[in-house]
Amino acid sequence: MIYVAVGTQKFPFNRLLQKLDQYIEEGLIDEPIFAQVGSSTYKPKHYQYKDFLTKEKFTEYVEQCDLLITHSGVATIMLGLKCKKPVIVIPRLTKHGEHVDDHQVQIAETFAEKNYVLQCGEEDNLADLIVEARKHHFDHYVSQKQQVVDTVRNYLNTIEEKKG
Repeated sequence: MIYVAVGTQKFPFNRLLQKLDQYIEEGLIDEPIFAQVGSSTYKPKHYQYKDFLTKEKFTEYVEQCDLLITHSGVATIMLGLKCKKPVIVIPRLTKHGEHVDDHQVQIAETFAEKNYVLQCGEEDNLADLIVEARKHHFDHYVSQKQQVVDTVRNYLNTIEEKKG
């Protein structure tokens, strides 16, 4: 199952949802899709969707999917990586009224450069990337959270030692 997550922005992401319907109509996608469509005004015709999901249900869909297609929401990308799912990131763009600026392009580029995700730009064929994501060897993301916590803790201990 392909899980599509467009986030909770007040802006629609109709471009992505329409493209998926088109691919199903053309026979380029023949597997189940479930989408969290947010504030999008386009409602899918050929796959199931819900506007918004609880955090628990959202996580459940990521855990169960074979492929995650998402906007450049860092939390969603990180959840996909944590669950070891192939991820295709499609940035929301201001020129389509999908966001207030194009910061999602930089987010997608950064994750793609590290080979954690595949990035789908406007000129890219999403259907081809779906096929590629199934065989692509992604690099494994390793969280640096504990290293940051340890660095801050050591720094604070150093300050305390200097006071004492």
